Amino acid sequence: MSTAARPRRLPRLRRLLGLATDNWLARIYLAVLAVSVLVMFLFPENAVAASPLLLTAPLSLVGVVLPFGPGTEGGGVVEVLAGGCWVAWLLLCALVNAAALGSLAARSATAEAPGARESLPPVPEPSEPAARGMAGSAPARLRGVRALLMPAVDNWLARGYLAVAAASLGSFLYAVYGSQDPGFAAIWPLLATAPLSILALLVATPVEYSSLSWLSPLIFCAGVAVSALCNAVLLGLLARGLRTRRPRSAD
Repeated sequence: MSTAARPRRLPRLRRLLGLATDNWLARIYLAVLAVSVLVMFLFPENAVAASPLLLTAPLSLVGVVLPFGPGTEGGGVVEVLAGGCWVAWLLLCALVNAAALGSLAARSATAEAPGARESLPPVPEPSEPAARGMAGSAPARLRGVRALLMPAVDNWLARGYLAVAAASLGSFLYAVYGSQDPGFAAIWPLLATAPLSILALLVATPVEYSSLSWLSPLIFCAGVAVSALCNAVLLGLLARGLRTRRPRSAD
């Protein structure tokens, strides 16, 4: 069984590496990440040292609950092994994020290809009544939105992620509205839907200290939901990209 499974795994690994390196969007992401790692080593005491974690979120933030990483104690060998495992995990998270962005770039390139437009539904002729054209534009927009969001629900990877994000958001809502001391309940949805959820936190925090403090949790929840949906779409596109086989050129 091991020899039969190996040929199936290697093409997926090649597709993952290809999605993470063969397009401009993924390359820019990897270049920015490399710069952030350099800045982390140059300014370890500065807040910018956390940039690699944010750029490789949300998977990299799972390291918060892992029993290894920077600061692990136990002697030289244990610390080196823990640091090496943390670096390997960070590289894996970066590879997955780059591949997800590469899948997004590949989808955009496919949508802009000349052959892709031929499969679209026919556009009404200008001679038709304007009212009919306006009535047909709404379903077209709905189909476009549905096609855009479909990767978030048509595969097990994206659906599993949405389930985790929904559970974390549910725990936050229960802590805010069902308990007397919510504490740091926002940390779980924040980690599960980073990095976009950080923007939601930045927007909701000032509202909490205003006269509309009751609106802050709702703004944060809305931002978390949008962030989770964006991450799920990227994961769904990645799952599609790993399943798609590239055509071989004829010799």
